[in-house]
Amino acid sequence: MSAYIAEFVGTCILVLLGDGVCCNVNLNKSGFKGGGPVFILIGWGMAVMVPAFTFGAASGAHFNPAVTIGVALRGGMAWADVPGYIIAQMLGGFLGAAILMVLYGDHIKATEDDATVRGCFCTGPSIPNAGLNFLSEFIATFILVFTLASIPGNAGESAVSWGLVYGVIVACGASFGGLTGYAMNAARDTAPRIAYMLLGPNKGSKDPNWGYGWIPLVAPIAGGVVASLLWNVLSGMGAI
Repeated sequence: MSAYIAEFVGTCILVLLGDGVCCNVNLNKSGFKGGGPVFILIGWGMAVMVPAFTFGAASGAHFNPAVTIGVALRGGMAWADVPGYIIAQMLGGFLGAAILMVLYGDHIKATEDDATVRGCFCTGPSIPNAGLNFLSEFIATFILVFTLASIPGNAGESAVSWGLVYGVIVACGASFGGLTGYAMNAARDTAPRIAYMLLGPNKGSKDPNWGYGWIPLVAPIAGGVVASLLWNVLSGMGAI
């Protein structure tokens, strides 16, 4: 139960800080509006690193269904614990988004473009192309899961680990963020998308965009599975 609580609170913090930086940069009348992609990259890297530092020893600091499934595939946790982890992550992501909707309520009202509001909570492609969008999320999450598996002692157990977690997130964002927003995580995208659908403002054009929304739900899990299977093969060969 303590691990589930850690995943719930940690994912909530991740979304609060990560989607929070998107709100800060994109919503009208924010003091940091227009901060730009580098501001977002730094913010999202810290958004993952901070709860990893806090909860790494308690749960492994997954905060991501793709990471959890990958850890189970590599034998790092019991499969019986996987559903509880994922439920906790999704609930945490939903709560984090809901809190931000309250905090930034006035700024959301001041932002006429609903696509901008939605983009603060969930991702979308710069050029809609289902195949390439799927591939982008697949590859980004493949790199995320594969490289996190290389971090010694799990996230949160040393300053080196915290820095590596930050570096992986920023590197993935810097290389792939302009394609799809680099969700890489259903708890960071699907859960806030549901929160936006249920709790977000109705400006006459509210659309959670589920036509695209299935991609950041499915592609990260697929990328994490392949990354972990390859890790198992290379580890068995002594190549890692």
